[in-house]
Amino acid sequence: MRPGRARSDGESLRHVAVPYDSDEAYLRLTAPRVRAALADGRGVLVITSAARLSLLRDALGPDAARIEARDPAGWYTHPYRTLAAYHEYTRGRRTLVVAEPRWEGRGERDTRELIRSESVLNAALGAAAAVILCLYDVRRVPATALDSCPVSHPLLLGPDGESASARFVEPHELVLNGDRAPLPEPGRDAETIPFTGRELRGLRREVSDYARAAGMDPDLITSLMISVSEIAANSIEHGAGHGTITMWSEDGELVCEVADPGGALDDPLPGYIPPEPESPRGYGLWISRQLCDLVELRNEDGVLRVRLHLTMGS
Repeated sequence: MRPGRARSDGESLRHVAVPYDSDEAYLRLTAPRVRAALADGRGVLVITSAARLSLLRDALGPDAARIEARDPAGWYTHPYRTLAAYHEYTRGRRTLVVAEPRWEGRGERDTRELIRSESVLNAALGAAAAVILCLYDVRRVPATALDSCPVSHPLLLGPDGESASARFVEPHELVLNGDRAPLPEPGRDAETIPFTGRELRGLRREVSDYARAAGMDPDLITSLMISVSEIAANSIEHGAGHGTITMWSEDGELVCEVADPGGALDDPLPGYIPPEPESPRGYGLWISRQLCDLVELRNEDGVLRVRLHLTMGS
């Protein structure tokens, strides 16, 4: 849902960070909230490890049968698919989600995008009748993620109850490390193709051929082709009407950059929030963020550059 859409019942998202340092603290902070939500008729979804889930089920007793559960390994595979999953679960009903993001084993880039998605959640679900409790085990969560906790969550839950986070930053104002740095130059093997509306069909074929020759997994070529085609079509319809696509491979990824000399960034959260069903616009970047591993945008010297990263596969 778009931020700012009011609900007739006055209820809106409560996005709460829950730092804890022991099993006892975890249960003390979450179990009463789950019981209250069930008593209030909310749907309850718990996304945490099997060990944490077992502790909560034991604490809930017979009420444990009334909660749903998801494996965090599946829920947190991709930050923006996670956003879509949250949107789908909470849409049209009152819910409580108890979620523990998976931070272990992530590189700097993946950690940054997961932090960003936690922030964007405030806008994406702003009008949802949902409470989301995000768990942070202070003994295990990396320092960067732990430090971001009060920045991406407007509320904190501790032994004395909920409190407003003094460090909270609105999603459209959040700036993370590297966000404003110039994009690196394309690789040496880069190939650039100009396009207009008349060349769009041929463009799809050239992108597919390039990806196939580079060794990309055939199952991923379609995702890349759809993403490039969506961004190029946006350039044709809403930008200069023409542009270029530059493609190269690096570090196990295929990178495609769509450059639009007449493009503009008029959305403070471009492609992060699912478009409304009745909207005729806004799908291109949303789809690309769902399909690609990373989407970067820069508006430099009057040129909008959209850089798509997608793994080559096994």
